[in-house]
Amino acid sequence: MAALLVTFSTMGRLVRELVLLFKKPDARALLLWMVGLLLVGTVFYHNVEGWSWLDAFYFCVITLSTVGFGDLSPTMPESKIFTIVYILLGLSIFVSLVNMLAKTRREIHS
Repeated sequence: MAALLVTFSTMGRLVRELVLLFKKPDARALLLWMVGLLLVGTVFYHNVEGWSWLDAFYFCVITLSTVGFGDLSPTMPESKIFTIVYILLGLSIFVSLVNMLAKTRREIHS
């Protein structure tokens, strides 16, 4: 029970920090880029690879977060080329967003 309370408390702080973060114009721009990139990737993999919408979105999130379970992988040559570009663009946006969140957390806690 205590672990559940700690989890909810941590989630509440994270949501509050995200709200503060996205009041900044730079963070909003990064968020829009991230959402757009996830949307483009999801549509691409759904149409080209024939994956379900959930599988396509799952692959995009797993890829950009660098988890990469390997349960799904592109099979078509055009998908492989797209994935290379997707990773190079998406990873830089994802890391920038995480960096901004870390800075915001430091500002709040200092």
